[in-house]
Amino acid sequence: MIRVAIIGASGYTGAESIEIILRHSQAELVYLSALPDECGQVDEIFPQFKGRCGLPVEPLDFDKLKGKADVALCCLPHKVSMEFVPKLLDAGLKVVDFSADYRIKDRSIYEKFYGVKHTDTANLEKAVYGLPELFRREIKGADLIANPGCYPTGAILAVAPLLKEGIVETDSIIVNAVTGVSGAGRNPTSKFHFPNMNENLFAYGIGTHRHMPEMEQTASQIAGTDVKILFQPHVGPFDRGILSSVYCQPKTKTSGEKLSKLYRDFYGAEPFVQICEAAPAVKDVAGTNYCHIFPTCVKGMVVVFSAIDNLVKGASGQAIQNMNILFGKEEKLGLE
Repeated sequence: MIRVAIIGASGYTGAESIEIILRHSQAELVYLSALPDECGQVDEIFPQFKGRCGLPVEPLDFDKLKGKADVALCCLPHKVSMEFVPKLLDAGLKVVDFSADYRIKDRSIYEKFYGVKHTDTANLEKAVYGLPELFRREIKGADLIANPGCYPTGAILAVAPLLKEGIVETDSIIVNAVTGVSGAGRNPTSKFHFPNMNENLFAYGIGTHRHMPEMEQTASQIAGTDVKILFQPHVGPFDRGILSSVYCQPKTKTSGEKLSKLYRDFYGAEPFVQICEAAPAVKDVAGTNYCHIFPTCVKGMVVVFSAIDNLVKGASGQAIQNMNILFGKEEKLGLE
C-alpha cells in the first residue's frame, strides 16, 4: 500500500487528488496539510468528502510527516514549492511536484518567466519531467517528478508524433488553447468572478504565458532540435477542461489518413491517449485522465486538436499516474 501525503490539500488540485486516492485500491491517504488559515477537517473544507474521508488538514510538520508517508503530492504554488520540496526529499519521501519550479531546466528562463530566483538548483537538475507517454522509463527511477503544466500536457501530446518523426517544420508551430475557469485556482479574483466570466471568453498572457518555455523545452527534447512555439491561451465560461488547436507546417505533403495512422501507431499502447475520428470536446474528457486527439490536414497545414481535463490529466490524475509508475503499480489504478 502506498502511503500518500498531500501538501497544499485545500486547493482544487488537492481536492482532485483526494478524490482519486479514495478510489485507489493500492494507496491510502495518511496526511493532509495546508496553510494554517486553510486548515480544518477535510470534509468541512470540501463537503463532498463527508462520510468518505475524515482526516484533518493541518499545518505542515516535517517531524510528524517523516516515516508516515511514502510519497508527497506537492500541490503548492509556483515559487513556493521549491522551499518545501528539499525538506520532503530529506524526510525520505518521493515527491510529485505540481508547480513549475522543477519543470524548466534552464534556471535563467525560469527566473525570467516567474520573476524569482530559483533556490533549489540541485534538485532542479535531478527532477524528471512527468509526462508518462514520453518519459516513462526516466520516471521509474526518479525521486522527484516535475508534474507537467496543464496546457503543455495537451499541446505536447498533440504534437509529439509529428516532432518525433520529423514531419513538420519546427520554427512555426502555433498552439491556440482554451481552458476552463478552474485553471485560475480556487482563490477568487474579480477577473474570474461569475458576472465577468459568464457568457464571456478572453485571451490572456499574450506572448508571455509561463507555459510557453515549458512547451518549447519539451518539444525540442522530442524533436532533437530547437522548436519555436507561439502559444496563445484563452479562458472560457466552463469549469474544467482544455481544448488545444495546434497548427503546423508539414515538410512534405501528407493526409489525414496518414496522420491518423501515425498517431495510432505512436500511442497504440498508451492507456490514456485516444485517437479520435473527429475533433474532441472538453465534455468528452471531463473528470477523466484521458487525452483525446484528432490529427488532420486543412489547406495543406497539419492541424491537431486535443482535449484534456485540466484538473485530472493536466494535474492530479497525471500526478497519480506518475505515482503509480514510481511504485511499480498498474498505471491505471485510481484513474478509471
